[in-house]
Amino acid sequence: MPGLGQVIRTFGTLSVRRGESDRDAVRRMREVVRNGEGLGVFVEGTRQRSGVPGQVQPGAAMVALQEDVPVVCGAIHGSQDWRLGNFAPVSIAWGEPMRFDGLPRGGKGYREASEQIEAELNRLWAWLRDLHEAGRPRIATPPTQSDAAPVTLPS
Repeated sequence: MPGLGQVIRTFGTLSVRRGESDRDAVRRMREVVRNGEGLGVFVEGTRQRSGVPGQVQPGAAMVALQEDVPVVCGAIHGSQDWRLGNFAPVSIAWGEPMRFDGLPRGGKGYREASEQIEAELNRLWAWLRDLHEAGRPRIATPPTQSDAAPVTLPS
């Protein structure tokens, strides 16, 4: 969409090359959090048109471990049903801050932190899915990680 890139960059967005390691993007992400600013990352690297969360890429975990900052997961449910003229209700659930103390800074630590992020994202998404199936009550609070039951994703 012509001009959209310029508009969203005015809000401080950073572009990331898909499907390859983008060291420049990770460097800029680290600068943002090092400066004490919040950073929003779509950890899957792309939209999931099916609505089911995809595999988490290591960028967010890498930044969190290298800069010793927490990660707060946010799951989105409902936008997969959007069509022109049919903007179905969308819900977002925010998790609790996650820290990765004790994990090494390197491939093994990034993979383990990414797996933890993916598990939390799936847990929040499954809760939202169930919430939508129950008629989407206006006031609902996600269970804490310690209260969580195992997540079952659709096949």
